[in-house]
Amino acid sequence: MGLTARQLKASLDALGRIEPAFAKARKAIGDPEPRIRDPGYETLLRAIVSQQVSVKAAASILAKVDAATGGAADPARVAATSDEDLRGAGLSRQKIAYVKSLAEAVLSGALDLARLPADDEEAIAALTAVKGIGRWSAEVYLLFAEGRTDIWPAGDLAVQIEVGRILGLDGRPTEKRIRELAEAWRPHRGAAAIFAWHHRHIVPV
Repeated sequence: MGLTARQLKASLDALGRIEPAFAKARKAIGDPEPRIRDPGYETLLRAIVSQQVSVKAAASILAKVDAATGGAADPARVAATSDEDLRGAGLSRQKIAYVKSLAEAVLSGALDLARLPADDEEAIAALTAVKGIGRWSAEVYLLFAEGRTDIWPAGDLAVQIEVGRILGLDGRPTEKRIRELAEAWRPHRGAAAIFAWHHRHIVPV
């Protein structure tokens, strides 16, 4: 499970002592809500289906995929469903390849979501070995579903923009720059990312 409210508060407390700009922003807007997802296959399936579509469209497609497969939470059912039926449920050709790749990786044991490597980079590598799971999706999964405290999605545009705003930088820092800045925030970079997303929704641009 993801970081609980208590864990998030503790990490933000520590982060604020390391970088006072976070403490100042937190005092102004308060704490973010925990972002928690269930660990496992279904959460990754949802992530793939939801790529590049609205929340409403994703929910509709997921419901149709669930009906077409007889239960999308079971990777064996997804793997056994024809491409034609999955297209009828609203999946593109590319996403059909992705969801089947995920189902097959889980069924074969190539991806063991119950035993991902403890090292964050190794866990990201294990997830991104599956077609359709990019680094960002892997990072979000590890942060929200496994509650790994030091995940740092530095390639996320919103994180880059909001870290720049929180720290009072001129313009949006590059991915390389925020990776450098965030080294001092270890092992609380996950809380920094969650706070950056919270900041984007609360503070007007």
